[in-house]
Amino acid sequence: MKLTKSIFTAVLLCIFSAAVAQESKTVPAVDIKKLNGTTFNTKNIENDGKPIIINFWATWCSPCKRELNNIAEVYEDWVEETGVKLIAVSIDDTRNMAKVAPYVNGKGWEYDVYIDPNGDFKRSLGVNNIPHTFLVDGKGNIVWQHNSYSEGDEDELLELVEKLSNGESID
Repeated sequence: MKLTKSIFTAVLLCIFSAAVAQESKTVPAVDIKKLNGTTFNTKNIENDGKPIIINFWATWCSPCKRELNNIAEVYEDWVEETGVKLIAVSIDDTRNMAKVAPYVNGKGWEYDVYIDPNGDFKRSLGVNNIPHTFLVDGKGNIVWQHNSYSEGDEDELLELVEKLSNGESID
């Protein structure tokens, strides 16, 4: 009976910890890499109180590349209209991370692009599948997330960014 109570207590503790983690909706502080190989800590992600999009992707992920390439076509307009900043975080591991910079440079993306070669940032945000997109408000709170990509998803994302930049709730 004592073992059952211990297991029950452990399960409750795990559930409570998960609930607390869900309530913590800010970007965690994790070291990732810039394209030039220097370290960047995600606690330094900021955009002067304007919305931020954090998109997890990889060079081997076709839907990821489609999404970021489609956004790239309209990104300048998004920035001009809303002040949004997009941060693309590659989850390519150490074997593939050398492919990231040539791909990004070849596409001419205007995003801030980082690499998470050990998956620490990905794990800290609970990313299991990519593409995975997070929307962060001007106060640094994660207010929305979306997993996968279908043509046109960027339109919904823009609507949410517009609401945030106008001070509206996205609920």
